Amino acid sequence: MAATSPSARLKEQLRARFVGKTLYEVPTPSVVLDLAKLEINCQRMLKATQRLGLLWRAHIKSHKTTELTRLQVGDTLTTPVSLIISTIAEAENILPLLKEYQSRGRPVNILFSFPLFPSVTPRLATLLAQLGPNSLALMIDHPSQLGPLSTLINTANHRPLIFLKIDTSYGRAGVVPNTPACTTLIAAVLTAEEQGLCTLHGVYSHAGHSYAARGGTGEVAGYLAGEVRGLVDVAREVVAARKRESALVLSVGATPTALVVQAPEFLDGAAREKGGAVGEVEGLVRELSGEGFLLEVHAGVYPTLDMQQLATHARDTSLMTADNIAISVLAEVASLYPDRGANGTAEALINAGTLALGREPVADRGRVPGQDYSSWGFLMPWGLGNPTPGPDFPRAHNGWQVGRISQEHGILIWQGSKEGEIPLGYGQRVRVWPNHSCIAGACFDWYLIVDSRNKGHDDEVVDVWPRWRGW
Repeated sequence: MAATSPSARLKEQLRARFVGKTLYEVPTPSVVLDLAKLEINCQRMLKATQRLGLLWRAHIKSHKTTELTRLQVGDTLTTPVSLIISTIAEAENILPLLKEYQSRGRPVNILFSFPLFPSVTPRLATLLAQLGPNSLALMIDHPSQLGPLSTLINTANHRPLIFLKIDTSYGRAGVVPNTPACTTLIAAVLTAEEQGLCTLHGVYSHAGHSYAARGGTGEVAGYLAGEVRGLVDVAREVVAARKRESALVLSVGATPTALVVQAPEFLDGAAREKGGAVGEVEGLVRELSGEGFLLEVHAGVYPTLDMQQLATHARDTSLMTADNIAISVLAEVASLYPDRGANGTAEALINAGTLALGREPVADRGRVPGQDYSSWGFLMPWGLGNPTPGPDFPRAHNGWQVGRISQEHGILIWQGSKEGEIPLGYGQRVRVWPNHSCIAGACFDWYLIVDSRNKGHDDEVVDVWPRWRGW
């Protein structure tokens, strides 16, 4: 009998401890995922990209689990498996799954999303050696990052693929299109390619600034159009400077802009005639397809969603409401403070603060500063009947929410009139929709999995998914 891996043994131990228990029987705080909602969110993305003939690359940093990675790439599909990682630990932990897919004939590729730095090179070389040709892509936004490539190739005996990291207005990382720095970078990478150190595979943008969108699909599509415009300019410059012909991939995304491709009107043939941002994107996609470029979409938060994504309204309410949020943090009321809140409302203490929920706010884009939602999490209706954020969120946000946080402490506040306040009790369990699911999961060692399709048993733990930790 084959030896069981440490990760498999851990999962068996956790399943023995938790499966069959309800959320009223497990320790708090705990982080919970709803399998039914995860599957729907992943299937929608896979179906949209397949319908539109787009390449798909799933970011796995948000959850750091093998199980959810399977959902993101479609476990039974035969299409290429393209992933993005933010830490090498993610790649090292997902390696057995990638080898499994390779054994089934599925091509695999991992993109390390951080611009290459020297100390990470040996571990990347080991991964490339184990997975083989075309399995590793690196992000480059400065010529000096090409220095470690010779060391990597000497160890792995395979050349890595390269994405040029392009800054299309986010301002975090990347080179700005149509600048001398961009031209210099292109020349340096093409020289490295001619020397056999790498293969220039594509250009990449991350529209993290699209999280600030509040105007729905049209506004978010504007961010996507900006991404595509910027990448097309760089791709054309690459084609003009390159000495050989090769298909170039344009990789765009962030969860809001990736969700736009699920909109019914996207690339339906009529959007271009109607104009607007969606029509502009459609026109750009048709242009780049005619020039032989390939369009890839990437995203990471979309399986779980969170309050930030709800605020963008990137999809209309037929495709995204609060009920589509698959992640919640289970917490417990530890104390009550009657009349301490605004207008004589109550406040309550829960055992979930910064370390359980994160400290990343939803950007206040309201016309009146401080009027829109600016809390650290919103209570689900679960066992409480708390109001659910609707189409006017984040402007309208009545109900219990986490108004203040410190390291382990969360203070629940009531938004609304004292007369409408829903009472809370000592020891009561609540589930909090966090602002940013990536950060909310970071301090937990595993997810408890429930399935809302199990009517009458939707609070029962059906599985446990260990999270990877470290860098």
